[in-house]
Amino acid sequence: MSDEDHNAPGAFLKACRLRLDPASFGFVTGRRRTPGLRREEVAQLASISPTWYTWLEQGRGGAPSKEVLNRIASGLRLTAPERDHLFILAFGHPPENHFRGPDTVTPRLQRVLDAMTDSPAIIKTVTWDVIAWNRAAAAVLTDYGALPREQRNILRLMFSDSRARSIQAEWESVASVVVNAFRADVARAGRSRETERLIEELSLASPEFAALWRRNDVAGHAEGIKHLHHPQLEDIALEFSTFIVDGRPDLTMMVFNPADGQSQQRIRQWLNTHPAA
Repeated sequence: MSDEDHNAPGAFLKACRLRLDPASFGFVTGRRRTPGLRREEVAQLASISPTWYTWLEQGRGGAPSKEVLNRIASGLRLTAPERDHLFILAFGHPPENHFRGPDTVTPRLQRVLDAMTDSPAIIKTVTWDVIAWNRAAAAVLTDYGALPREQRNILRLMFSDSRARSIQAEWESVASVVVNAFRADVARAGRSRETERLIEELSLASPEFAALWRRNDVAGHAEGIKHLHHPQLEDIALEFSTFIVDGRPDLTMMVFNPADGQSQQRIRQWLNTHPAA
C-alpha cells in the first residue's frame, strides 16, 4: 500500500488545493512554483496553523476534528459531494447533518425581515416551524403571532387548517411541492425524533399528506410563484425565493415579493389602512 493510500484525506486535500485559482480567493498570483493555492493560504482560509495543515496533508499530527475539517472544506469551497468524500476518507462516514439551534432569530435578522415592508418574509426551521416573520407575512400569509407556538407550522397549516387551504389557488400543486421540499430538508438534516413524530402526526391526520409522503418524491423549493385567493386582498401573485441563513443551516428565509404591480398595490394599501398594533 502506498503512502498516498495511508493518507487518503491529505492526498485528496492536496489535489483540491492544487486545482484552485489563487486569484479567485483574493490572493496575488505573481510567480509561483506550483499551481493552485499554497498550504499557508489554505490555512489562512480555514483559520488554522500553517504547520498543522502541512502535517495534515503529509499524514502527520493526528486526525483532525470534524470542526476543523469543516473549516478546511469551507475554505477550499468544496462542493457537498466533495465534502462528503473528504469526511468518508477521514472518518469512514459522511458528515453528520443533524441541525438544531435555538428557536429564535437574532434582532439583526428580525430587522432584515421588517425592512421588507411590502414583501412577506418568514424564517422557518427544517421541520417547517415558522419562528420569525414580518408584518406583511402576518397580513398576507398567516398571523403567526395569533397562533400558539406549536401551530406555527407550515405543514400543519397546509393539511389541517381550512383557511390556509382555501386561500391557495392551486392547493394540490402547492401541497405536493411543500411535501417534496420537506422530504429534501429531512434528508439534508437527518431523520430525528422530531421529524418522525411530525411525519406520523401528519400521516394520521391527513390522508393527502400520507399519500404524498408515500410517493417518495424529492424536490427543491428555491424559488417559484404563489397565487392566493386572499379574503381581504382578493387575487394576488407572489414570487418567492428561499435562502439558507448563514451560520444556521437549520433555518431558511423565504421572501415573497409581489409578482405584479396590482398585487403590490393591494398589499401596500391594506398595510397602510391597517396600522400596526
